[in-house]
Amino acid sequence: MKPTFVGALIGAILAWSTLTFGLGGFLLMGFFMIAGALVARVVEGRVDMRALRDALTGRRSSS
Repeated sequence: MKPTFVGALIGAILAWSTLTFGLGGFLLMGFFMIAGALVARVVEGRVDMRALRDALTGRRSSS
C-alpha cells in the first residue's frame, strides 16, 4: 500500500474514534495503534529492545 493511502486510512480511523468515543477514545486508540506498530517492529526484528531501553534510561545515546 502507498504511504498516502495508509495515512488517509489511519486518519479516517482516528476521526471515527473521536466522533464515536470522544477525546478519550481517540487518545486510547492512538496509543494502541502506536503500541501495535512497536510490537510488530520488534517481532520483525527492526527494533532492538536493549538499545531502546538503554537510550530511554540514558545509558547510551539514541543517535
